[in-house]
Amino acid sequence: MILHPPTPGRALWVHVHPRPDSLNGHLFREGTAALSERYDAETTDLYAQRFNPVLGNDDLGDGARGGGNISTLVGEAYEAGQLPADVRGEQAKLAAAVLLVLQFPLWWYGTPAVLKGWFDRVLTAGFAYGDSDPELGVPRRYCDGGLAGRRALIVVTAGEDERSIGHRGISGDLDSLLFPLTHGVLWYVGIESLALHVIHDADGLDADAVDHETRNLRDRLHGIVDEPARTFRRLRDGDYAGTRALHEDLLPGRTDLAIHLADTDESSH
Repeated sequence: MILHPPTPGRALWVHVHPRPDSLNGHLFREGTAALSERYDAETTDLYAQRFNPVLGNDDLGDGARGGGNISTLVGEAYEAGQLPADVRGEQAKLAAAVLLVLQFPLWWYGTPAVLKGWFDRVLTAGFAYGDSDPELGVPRRYCDGGLAGRRALIVVTAGEDERSIGHRGISGDLDSLLFPLTHGVLWYVGIESLALHVIHDADGLDADAVDHETRNLRDRLHGIVDEPARTFRRLRDGDYAGTRALHEDLLPGRTDLAIHLADTDESSH
């Protein structure tokens, strides 16, 4: 697997909403304008581009004619330069970016399906993750993926209020709901996540509230270069060695997802 060093000053904003006249469409335009004051920013608008989210035989190259593990076949297609043009284009934009912004509405407590499909097709073996490091003897995953050295900001609009998706909320806290994204996707391929940027009650904001949220987003983007990332535990450090579960002597008795954060201590929950 080839590690892809990012280009300083480059960013990629991935926008996921079908309606340009929506709140998300407005935040996309305002946010990319603000980001462009700090970065050379490219965009991916999955609905506008009619991105095909379905991983299929076209993604397998010559491997489509035979059998085998699909992730292996996609990785072989990547190595052979046989991936479809739309996937290669997205990989090129992502490989260049030092900052990735993912913007989407919270649908059924997760990402829209087209964004999941973007991950399925773009984050291929060989490009985003790979075989074991010969020196460490662990897979190139969880910090050491092909996209290490990048940070990600997740901008999410939610129809619920802060209490409903808070730490004791009936819907589950949003950090836990999006753990499969921040840890299972981004950290898996080496990308560190910044604190979530959440717009609550997004389906009921009046004009003043929209202006307020727009200013908040622009202010966040203006200072994003100096923001610290939330770092998870690295596979290479041995905290999961031999079990792929966190060792019992680390935070004993704890089972919440925060145990996988690198700076979690005995007193935090």
